[in-house]
Formats: sequence, C-alpha cells, structure tokens
Amino acid sequence: MRNLPERKRPVHRVIILPNRPTIVFVTVCTHKRLRCLASEQAHALLNDVWLKADSWQVGRYVVMPDHVHLFAAPTNPDVDLERWVRYWKSLFSRPYQKQMPIFRWQSGYWDTTLRWFDSYDQKWEYVRLNPVRHGLVQNPQDWPYQGELNVLAWF
Repeated sequence: MRNLPERKRPVHRVIILPNRPTIVFVTVCTHKRLRCLASEQAHALLNDVWLKADSWQVGRYVVMPDHVHLFAAPTNPDVDLERWVRYWKSLFSRPYQKQMPIFRWQSGYWDTTLRWFDSYDQKWEYVRLNPVRHGLVQNPQDWPYQGELNVLAWF
C-alpha cells in the first residue's frame, strides 16, 4: 500500500450543484493561536458578522479560545467560500481590534465539504465535544460560545 502525503492546506474547491445540498465544515484560527475568542463580546460579534455576511448561512458553530468551527451553506452561488470567509473575517477584525489591538486571524482556513447527510451530525458531535476535550467544561452543553444560526437541511 502506498503512503499518501497528508494535505497541509485544503484544496478550497467547493462545488455547488443545483438541486443538491452543499454544507461545508470550516475551521478558522487566530494568528499564532492567540486565545482571545472565548468571550461574550467575540461570540456576539461573530453572530452579528455572520448574519451580515449572508452570501453563506452559518448553521451550527463552536467558538473556541483560539479557533472557530462552523458549518455553512451557500445562499449566493456567485460568492465562493474563500471570498465569504475573507469578508466576514474582515468584518469581525475591525471592531474587535479596538478591544484587542493584537488580534489577527491566521491567513486562510480549513474546509471540508460534507458528502452525505449523516456526516453533518457526525462532525457536529466531534465539534461540540471540543470544549470538553480541551478541559474547558465537563459537559458540551455547558460551553456558552456555541449555537446554531440557521438550520442547514439536506433536503
């Protein structure tokens, strides 16, 4: 069996097909993994920004101290995922840097297009347990920086 190299960066080729759902799992990190996102201010601002950046809808998400996991689906096929992520990162950064001048996002992001309906639930289970694995809470429902802005349906 041949050993394949691991991807260092995602391909960023989200294909949007008509009459088929497209849900993408996205991870965005802070620059140098600065632990500054687990706050009410950051959580509220991310919610506001994602609602304004409406070319994609955010479904379930978890905000960790140094990164964000979210699920998103396109609402405007003319705006690709890369452009949308850059847009909401900039919308967030401007006001947040007033509170935390050293804040910056890491360049880029990681994405995975979900291939079948049950992969959303499987990935969500992994994501919602992230605060537990990091020792931040004992129960995933106790983590205050998570939610669901839109129900992303497969059909």
